[in-house]
Amino acid sequence: MKIITIQANLGIPKYRQIIASIEKAIEENRLQRGVKLPSVNKISMEFSLSRDTVLLAYEELKKRGIVFAIPGKGYYVKSTEVRIEQKVFLLFEELNSFKEDLYNSFLAHIGRNARVDIFFHHFNVGVFRKLIEDANGNYTKYVIMPTNLSEAARYIKTLPVNEVYILDQTNPDLKSFPAVYQNFVTDIYDALARGKSKLLHYNKLILIFPGFREPLGMKEGFVKFCKDFDFAYEVIPEFDRRTIETGEVYIIPNDRDLVSVIEKANDQGIALGSDFGIISYNETPLKKIVGNGITTISTDFIGMGKIMAEMVLENRNEQVENKSALIFRNSL
Repeated sequence: MKIITIQANLGIPKYRQIIASIEKAIEENRLQRGVKLPSVNKISMEFSLSRDTVLLAYEELKKRGIVFAIPGKGYYVKSTEVRIEQKVFLLFEELNSFKEDLYNSFLAHIGRNARVDIFFHHFNVGVFRKLIEDANGNYTKYVIMPTNLSEAARYIKTLPVNEVYILDQTNPDLKSFPAVYQNFVTDIYDALARGKSKLLHYNKLILIFPGFREPLGMKEGFVKFCKDFDFAYEVIPEFDRRTIETGEVYIIPNDRDLVSVIEKANDQGIALGSDFGIISYNETPLKKIVGNGITTISTDFIGMGKIMAEMVLENRNEQVENKSALIFRNSL
């Protein structure tokens, strides 16, 4: 049974003709899952092609998840879903409510001809490295949240350079890659500047900043704002049920700390929004109602997912700064 057909002077690259032949054979049920494909050497000799041309075709099919390779034995049909044009490796640090919005938006806009496999590194550089190594060569696109992991750039740069996209956080070591990112220095500075008239009613701004998961730019932008506008300020690594003083405003990146601060205020019997203030990071539905409404600094995660999907589909190489906003509520 002839699987591969190649025509000279067709105007279509030979490796593309190999791919199209295999796709057609699968669609016509002449190739089923698990069936071995003609060897690289056989195709190369039959059509007077270089081995690299044949390997290029097979590796493209491998990235799309249609074939798989067994070292020393050859290539086999893995999937009959030949309409899948993009197989995307999506690496998040963790899944929470706002990252779920981003993920669902990305899925909605990437289209039906793409398959997305999502993984999580949980801020563990060893897990990050292993996931990158296992994925390398098996996907058409790699969309990665590096957060502030040390050595993240080193491992990302082992991937095919034209197939990598950076999401949410970037840094100078990754500036060559297309990205949709938040500018955390500018975002927190501009948000606090927008809320300056309300902040003037308070005595001190306190950023709860453990520094492990949180983007370092948050701290930089916060300190710059406080110095530029002469606000008393403090950066603390944890709340640890400290006593809340009247006139303090807490800027809180982590929702666990948000809960701790609200619980402590209830224990002390002090009123949120008058005795003290809160600005939380990242919008969620619950923040509309918790504590009679929590003021938030948040980017548009749904928009971020949409832009990233469009960039992947259109092979766009650009860096897009996803804007952030201050959403006023009763906590300030």
